[in-house]
Amino acid sequence: MKNRIIGYLFICWAFLIPGLPLLAQMEAMTQIGERESEYLLLDKGLQFRITDAVNSMYNFDFENAERGFEVMRYSYPDHPLPYFLMGLSQWWKIAVATENESHDALFLRYMDLTIDKAEAILDREPDNKEAAFFLAGAYGFQGRLHSERKNWTSATFAGKNALKYMELSRGEEELNPELLLGDALFNYFSVWIPDNYPLLRPVMLLFPKGDQQLGLKQLEEVSENAFYARVEAQYFLFRLYASEEKKPFKALEITAYLHEKYPNNPYFHRFFARQLYAVGRGKEAMEVSLEVLKRIADGWTGYEANSGRYASFFAAQYFDKMGQYEAAKKHYLQTVTFGNELESQESGYYLFALVQLGKINLGQGNRAEARRYFEAVKSNAKRKHPAHKEARTFLKKNKL
Repeated sequence: MKNRIIGYLFICWAFLIPGLPLLAQMEAMTQIGERESEYLLLDKGLQFRITDAVNSMYNFDFENAERGFEVMRYSYPDHPLPYFLMGLSQWWKIAVATENESHDALFLRYMDLTIDKAEAILDREPDNKEAAFFLAGAYGFQGRLHSERKNWTSATFAGKNALKYMELSRGEEELNPELLLGDALFNYFSVWIPDNYPLLRPVMLLFPKGDQQLGLKQLEEVSENAFYARVEAQYFLFRLYASEEKKPFKALEITAYLHEKYPNNPYFHRFFARQLYAVGRGKEAMEVSLEVLKRIADGWTGYEANSGRYASFFAAQYFDKMGQYEAAKKHYLQTVTFGNELESQESGYYLFALVQLGKINLGQGNRAEARRYFEAVKSNAKRKHPAHKEARTFLKKNKL
């Protein structure tokens, strides 16, 4: 429990740091004034190339994105921007399947290079906000990855540095709605964290008091009015609407837009399916889920077991409801297979897939098979889990 809470704290710290909203800083810096006209991020042509490359990254066309970032690295070998973007590209490969550690080393290497280049600038120009932005972002993402990997000492070091450089990079935010994203996330999560994790209340006393509803309104404003930070705001909004705010239809609206704009992004794709399922649009959820499963089978970039775990369960639920039990069994078994691949046997999708397999087999007269599935639920679920209770009930009621 302690490790999970510490990890969550560092993830939230990363949220408060303008890392991915790096692109928002470009627009903000154009309004800061001529005193900072030497900032590379103010180059209009460069802004256009970054936008194109980052859009490719969001759409999981990493080859095109990284080709653009490499051109920038060749042109600006001593600037942190191209190294940060290369690291960001690796981060998206990690984010879609955090259990996969194959991209960790390259991600950390690019963030280290970002830090080295930014520190060199800051040594020459102690008030350079551009360098501070890159330092805050690079340390923030490093801290987030280290917390995912339970490297708490490294996460602590990175988190402290990220907070330090975040303070150094502050100023002029009021000139640009793009940078409302950082304020919005702080306002929301500085209230949400102590409410949901009481052990962190003493830590949050070190921060100014936030306003959760103001944070939500600011996120909505950024999602509607910002240019560079719009996708980031929409990402946080659909997650909050889907869970904390209990507004599934608003979450669906955003995920539908993101999937349409970035149709090859597996993260947006699977959450679009999830929100269709959440609002009861089962047939559409099934159709989108089958597309996800086909892309997994065809080896599309980023489509893997985690997306498959969602998609197979949503498809199975539709076929189950329609009485197409063989199709339902096929996809529930896929859910179990993906869950075993991810070693997530305690997840709800895994456990309820086993419950439904038990029910279907019981209805078909396959009592031995039904018992096997219900016993598997009991073996993997904690006793208080509703799936465990349901499995016990069926075993007892049917004398299996």
